[in-house]
Amino acid sequence: MNAHPVRFLLRTVAAGGAMAVAVAAHAQQQPPDFSKVEIKTHKLADNFYTLDGQGGTVSVLTGPDGILLVDSQFAPLTDRLVVAIKAVDAADPIRFLIDTHVHGDHTGGNENFARLGATIFARDQLRVRLAHPGPLASGAPGIPAAAAALPVVTYDGPVTIHLDGEEVRLIPLRNAHTDGDTLVQFVGHDALATGDIYRGVGYPYADLNNGGSLKGLLDALGAVIGRAGPNTRIIPGHGPVTDRAAVIAHRDLLLAVRDKVAALLAQGKTLDEVIAAKPTAEFDAGVPQGAQGAERFVKWVYTDLTADDPTAGKLAAADIKARQ
Repeated sequence: MNAHPVRFLLRTVAAGGAMAVAVAAHAQQQPPDFSKVEIKTHKLADNFYTLDGQGGTVSVLTGPDGILLVDSQFAPLTDRLVVAIKAVDAADPIRFLIDTHVHGDHTGGNENFARLGATIFARDQLRVRLAHPGPLASGAPGIPAAAAALPVVTYDGPVTIHLDGEEVRLIPLRNAHTDGDTLVQFVGHDALATGDIYRGVGYPYADLNNGGSLKGLLDALGAVIGRAGPNTRIIPGHGPVTDRAAVIAHRDLLLAVRDKVAALLAQGKTLDEVIAAKPTAEFDAGVPQGAQGAERFVKWVYTDLTADDPTAGKLAAADIKARQ
């Protein structure tokens, strides 16, 4: 298949793609300039690849039963993604698309791929948030995704897809990065596609406005670690393919910063005082793009710890002391 039908498709659904991007918590800034984005293909096995462009990493399983994708990046990149996919499998149709979570850099291309014949799988909660998004940071109402962008098959328990000789397990993770996260396990290829539960770039992030939580994110990272072996390839939502040790380090960093923030809360510190204490300082240099996101990281940890109970910091500090 050449790219011309896709270019036509993009012209006809550009508005829908923009709406999908608007849903994302991360899309509160101006959309990036896609004109110079190049799609880079990384081969992990004879029928298994990842694609990097702008937005979340796309996993690609190919074969005679059809092509399965994990995440769809932004709508304006669909034609380039399709060209990259057809470069590794020109014979087979794109059959399934799995959304790991609601953010527009992972779901923005949904409508385009649906119109190319893909059936979209996602959590029940993700479909609801695409169809009924919350307000934007500006206070303006969120714009619902086009009907074609919505998942067709939804679930809230484990699902297995048998395709191209592979067993693809869709594993729900609760209230982690969002309330609609899915961990995708490629059993035969010994690989885990995490979405933004685990990011190889920047600090951990729980989108509290879309149902994420600190506890849920820690539990989700634990689930990834528990399912990974020494040779398992971890495909993060952003960043290079890595291994179990990197996820353990990411989880331990989150625990360390949580404990520091909780201790400051127990001293009665305000948010500004907690930020000024720089609880991430020892990690900033070692986290790719860490320094730029440190303040946001601290803010959401503080907000999560104090969301339900203003004494939560004291309770967390007591838990820390009990574990020492």
